[in-house]
Amino acid sequence: MGRIAGVTAAETRDRLLRAAADAFARHGYEGTRVADIASAAGVSNGALYSHFGSKAELLVAALRAHGRQLLAELLAAEPDRPIADLLLAGGRCLPERWDDRGHLIVEALVAARRDRDVARLMRDYLGERADRLAGLIRLAQADGQVDPELPPDALAHFCLLLAIGGALVPRDLHPVDDGEWAALLARIVADLARPAGTRQMGDMP
Repeated sequence: MGRIAGVTAAETRDRLLRAAADAFARHGYEGTRVADIASAAGVSNGALYSHFGSKAELLVAALRAHGRQLLAELLAAEPDRPIADLLLAGGRCLPERWDDRGHLIVEALVAARRDRDVARLMRDYLGERADRLAGLIRLAQADGQVDPELPPDALAHFCLLLAIGGALVPRDLHPVDDGEWAALLARIVADLARPAGTRQMGDMP
C-alpha cells in the first residue's frame, strides 16, 4: 500500500494529518502507532515518512492543522475586530466542552514532558503562537486599545496559559456560571485597556 492513485501529495498529507489528529486525540501520543495512522490514511509507512520525518513531527503538525485555534478562528471571521473584543470572545469560549481534536494540545504537552523531540517542536509551536499574539497586542497598544505600559510578551503568555487551562479543566470537571465568568473576563479586559495611573482605589479588588 503506497501512494493512492489519483491522490496528490497535498491530499495525502492532509489525510495523514486528519488521521493523526484523530488517533492522537483518542489514544494519546504513546498509545498511537505510526503504522495505525498510515493505515487509517490508506497509505504505507514509507509514504507517511516521505511527508513527516518522525512521530513527533507528525504530532505537532497535526496540532497545527487540527488543534483548536480560538484566536485564529476569531481573527479569520472578523479581522477588523478590536483585540480587546477578541480576547473577551475567546475567553468566553474557554469553559465550553472541546471536541477530541481540541485536546491535542494536552496530548502534545504531556508528550513533551517525556520526549525531547516533541518538547523541541512544541517550544517552536508555542513560541510562534505567543509571538503572533504579542504582535497583535502591540498593534492594539499603538491604537490605544490596550495599556501601553503592559509587557506584550507577558500578556501573550498569560493568554496562552488561560487557553491551555481551558483544555486541561473543561466544564464537566469544574463547572462555572456563564454570567460570573463573563463578568470576570469583562473586568480583566477593561482593566487591561486602562493605564495604571488612571485606576481608582475603588477599582482594585
